Amino acid sequence: MKDERQRILISCPYQSDSNKGYKMGSGKWCLQKRDSFRSDSLSGNENVPETGCLSIIVLGASGDLAKKKTFPALFNLYCQGFLPPDEVHIFGYARTKISDDDLRNRVCGYLVNDRSASPSEDVSKFLQLIQYVSGSYDGADGFQLLDKEITKHEISKSSQEGSSRRLFYLALPPSVYPSVCRMIRKYCMNKSDLGGWTRIVVEKPFGKDLDSAEQLSSQIGELFDEPQIYRIDHYLGKELVQNLLVLRFANRFFLPLWNRDNIDNVQIVFREDFGTEGRGGYFDEYGIIRDIIQNHLLQVLCLVAMEKPVSLKPEHIRDEKVKVLQSVLPIKDEEVVLGQYEGYRDDPTVPNHSNTPTFATVILRIHNERWEGVPFILKAGKALNSRKAEIRVQFKDVPGDIFKCQKQGRNEFVIRLQPSEAMYMKLTVKQPGLEMSTVQSELDLSYRQRYQGVTIPEAYERLILDTIRGDQQHFVRRDELKAAWEIFTPLLHRIDHGEMKPIPYRTGSRGPAEADELSAKAGYVQTHGYIWIPPTL
Repeated sequence: MKDERQRILISCPYQSDSNKGYKMGSGKWCLQKRDSFRSDSLSGNENVPETGCLSIIVLGASGDLAKKKTFPALFNLYCQGFLPPDEVHIFGYARTKISDDDLRNRVCGYLVNDRSASPSEDVSKFLQLIQYVSGSYDGADGFQLLDKEITKHEISKSSQEGSSRRLFYLALPPSVYPSVCRMIRKYCMNKSDLGGWTRIVVEKPFGKDLDSAEQLSSQIGELFDEPQIYRIDHYLGKELVQNLLVLRFANRFFLPLWNRDNIDNVQIVFREDFGTEGRGGYFDEYGIIRDIIQNHLLQVLCLVAMEKPVSLKPEHIRDEKVKVLQSVLPIKDEEVVLGQYEGYRDDPTVPNHSNTPTFATVILRIHNERWEGVPFILKAGKALNSRKAEIRVQFKDVPGDIFKCQKQGRNEFVIRLQPSEAMYMKLTVKQPGLEMSTVQSELDLSYRQRYQGVTIPEAYERLILDTIRGDQQHFVRRDELKAAWEIFTPLLHRIDHGEMKPIPYRTGSRGPAEADELSAKAGYVQTHGYIWIPPTL
């Protein structure tokens, strides 16, 4: 069916000290550059090493996503030595008729940051790696020209035909995925397999419901094999999300506690303190559940709830995530609260009678031995009183409370994903002094204080590097995507048909009061009077 031989590269994120990005020595943390971005992963043919040059093609190069996320991520990988200039070339492709220099000028302003010791020199050298090709997303001429330019670059690097690597990043709306993938398949593939490959990266949203997602998957699946397809969810690239498996399965004291006998409920929260801000038309088409909960928060839930995989191979990890999703019970209407902030419909791009929620609290229940009876409270909203994303694992009350301290709050393990990345355990301790009184405090690991001088990579950097390495651990597999949509599609259709209405809430508030009431009814106990303060030096 395909003229390319398929391979799965498996890259273990836990490597020997000699190949780590971060290394501890003499009590200090430092950043190490790697000699190459190639991992020691095994390929389908171990006798054919990856030796050819790498072409990274950013489709939709003139759009906001490419300028603000994709090109900066590539630049940071370049600065850290993961994209050697003698091997890598970057092509921008879009309909806009501009020159190479025009694209470089558009991108340049988003590249400068504090990571580079000499920004101007690094930026200048990186921009010279970028070339632009203009063309439509459904016409042969543009893609034939793109293939011609890629091939010219490969020849200039003396890459043997079939040994080169081509990575296509679709920074595009999903509506054009099928036509773009057809054009890539027909005109731009690596011609054979002599250690080379062709891979595509597609951005969310992957459809609007189960049927549209399956249709999109089928259209792309007819053109590419699953090992070639990388469905990117940038939340899976976040440092604290990636830490979840280590926390759960490398620490003995979590193993006996991580179950329904000890955990009362789990909250996974995403809050933004701003509204749609110019994206009203796009957002209204999807809403907060499709935009945040069905993908980002559900992926986090999988990592919190999954069983230990057989190994760290990507397929073993993704198998366990699928099992969790397949164990989720149908969502009950009474365990959903929807909200829409006042002023949302004032956006001229939003319909006057829009029923789209900008806030939602949804309770998911997992029907298996570990989690039976434990509510997973997924909450996301815009225009709220704070900006943060975090996981709160709340433990049950201590039986026989001789200190009468239950009203102060429960033990909680909090993983703060953004901002101010941290992990802390809320504990009840004796308040200093002569009296036997208790107070809530915390055992705290704040990344900014503990790992001084270490810059936490952006999610897109990590995921693009994984794509180059052929490591699909942090990408969404087709059956995983299908299982996720099966959970939320019935609820989304009821909202789309107007059967469920969002409750108005004030901008800058916590959201609808009914959401807090639902969380309390599910068993979540809010701590009053306790505020976590990030440690300072």
